[in-house]
Amino acid sequence: MSTLRFRWLALVGLLAGITGWVVNLLATRNGFGTPALPLTSLVTTAVILGITLVFGRRVLRWRNGKRDRALDPILATRTLVLAQACAYAGALSMGWHAGIFVDQLTLLPVRSTLAPLWGSVALMVGGILMVMVGLVVESFCRLPPDDDDGPGAAGHSEGEYA
Repeated sequence: MSTLRFRWLALVGLLAGITGWVVNLLATRNGFGTPALPLTSLVTTAVILGITLVFGRRVLRWRNGKRDRALDPILATRTLVLAQACAYAGALSMGWHAGIFVDQLTLLPVRSTLAPLWGSVALMVGGILMVMVGLVVESFCRLPPDDDDGPGAAGHSEGEYA
């Protein structure tokens, strides 16, 4: 499985930001509400972050030598996939709400409330936390290189390319 790439996360965030800005521009100019998640979604975000960290901690404890019982490879794979999905979902949420934030800034002179602006900021912070937790838990799932003293320990073993 490949690791997360910052370029892809940035691209997802940028495209979501542009889309969020355009959709919010069209929605608010045509009398519709701001297309943002409600602040109660931060509770869901916190639950997702907690579950990801709990599973990641289990893998990290096993990786660091607390091997009372064997680690289920399916659990480790699911933890890695959950971490990557968390990072991508965070980039998407952060980008979308950043686009809404930018459009809401232009409406400050004509609006009497700042609720959509602060809501976007709170949801952007939640998205950033999701990206950070996804990257951290992904690093928990990475196995360190073997420290063998046998033949091929100099960096070359069968099946590797220089």
